[in-house]
Amino acid sequence: MLSGSIVSTSFTSILPRKNHHSSLLFPSKSISCSLPGAVAEPKSTNATEPLLLNAVRGLDVERPPSYQVICEKYPSFRERSENVDLVVEISLQPWKVFKPDGVILFSDILTPLSGMNIPFDIVKGKGPVIFDPVHSASQVDEVREFIPEDSVPYVGEALTILRKEVDNKAAVLGFVGAPFTLASYVVEGGSSKHFSKIKRLAFSEPKILHSLLHKFTTSMARYIQYQADNGAQAVQIFDSWATELSPVDFEQFSLPYLKQIIDTVKKSHPELPLILYASGSGGLLERIALTGVDVVSLDWTVDMADGRRRLGPNVAIQGNVDPGVLFGSKELITDRINDTVRKAGRGKHILNLGHGIVVGTPEENVAHFFEVAKGIKY
Repeated sequence: MLSGSIVSTSFTSILPRKNHHSSLLFPSKSISCSLPGAVAEPKSTNATEPLLLNAVRGLDVERPPSYQVICEKYPSFRERSENVDLVVEISLQPWKVFKPDGVILFSDILTPLSGMNIPFDIVKGKGPVIFDPVHSASQVDEVREFIPEDSVPYVGEALTILRKEVDNKAAVLGFVGAPFTLASYVVEGGSSKHFSKIKRLAFSEPKILHSLLHKFTTSMARYIQYQADNGAQAVQIFDSWATELSPVDFEQFSLPYLKQIIDTVKKSHPELPLILYASGSGGLLERIALTGVDVVSLDWTVDMADGRRRLGPNVAIQGNVDPGVLFGSKELITDRINDTVRKAGRGKHILNLGHGIVVGTPEENVAHFFEVAKGIKY
């Protein structure tokens, strides 16, 4: 039986698997817990840094940190996410109540599009809508390189304020979309089930797609640097749709662009932790590790022990309890949490769900998830 514990809190999401990624206010406690295991030997803790950063860097920590991105679409999302005061207020609400290990910028992965001359909106009940989907070379030519200080100054202002408010008691996290995922939205015109339009472009006019991916790559590298310069202490990269590609196509249309982003950022910000999430990534883990990312976020379709083994001891892992387990018995929930933390091992692990909490999850089971963690410590 596990004993002792420290509870951390997080954002929680209510969304279906493989959904559009925005950060949204829906605060809920989340738990960090782990057991000993075989990972890289931990180093001495830097007490002046947030717990999350120490864990990612392989330092000796008392417990794994926890946080969760919130994703949902709702009316006037853009008005809320593009107003500095509202961004700060919404980002800080869970922090003020629960003191999580990570405070996530309230924003959306599509936020840069307007600044790249790609008009869009987020419509209730429908999600992202790209008003003029990109299908031709001439349209790609009209896509501008993203200059964040000019196009989204409110993001930098909000991050600066958040960093001061949090005062290193937690890590401030920013996030961006990966090139292939952004291209998927822009080419498909929004969300998609079959990704037929972007695959048609990839396989019939690959030069056009590569040109678009290149613009997103340089733009997102610049956006990460901008967020770091303005207060973000770690940045997540969401490549939600890359797993729609076969491994060989991932190597052509996603991997090189992710690697270019990470290489570029590491040259200017070598200590900035970068987290990569691609849902359903079990078939791509070894390739994802080749990006050079610091943390790989696993969904529940990957066994945690397999994920740790396949990624190796030098890559931190995040995840990955199945949100659906919270519909089960308390005994099942306890067993799955303990199974996950045993397999993750001690250190270089951020415990959370493999995706967001599902609508209709019994509140008492969510509470039980928290309670179990209180009995777990390194």
